[in-house]
Amino acid sequence: MDLFKALRISASGMDAQSLRLRVVAENLANRDTTATTPEGEPYRRKTVTFENRLDRALGVETVRVKQVGRDRSGFGTRYEPGHPAADDKGYVKVPNVNSFIEMMDMREAQRAFSANLAVLEVTRGMLTRAIELLR
Repeated sequence: MDLFKALRISASGMDAQSLRLRVVAENLANRDTTATTPEGEPYRRKTVTFENRLDRALGVETVRVKQVGRDRSGFGTRYEPGHPAADDKGYVKVPNVNSFIEMMDMREAQRAFSANLAVLEVTRGMLTRAIELLR
């Protein structure tokens, strides 16, 4: 395999995982963000969908983010009658963000990023050695 293709594949994987990490961070930062009125909705968890894309210039499949969507699962509730977003029974809708799931997504993205970085570093080392041999 062409080493430049390996670099491009690894770089696209790192780009995709970087965006995924930013989305996870946003979800965690907004896990307590509720609505300001009883009719409003709290923060809705974001999700990332990937797709393979053909890089025609290099002739290889790379990964990219297809879409940043919204998790359509239901909201939880918390009894807090004094809250401005509380309904007539005193319950407030809370975001559908589960910290445990977000932490697992973060670890998976971190490991995928690290694996792509390792491939990038090995490929760079091979290119460096090839250049040294040509001198």
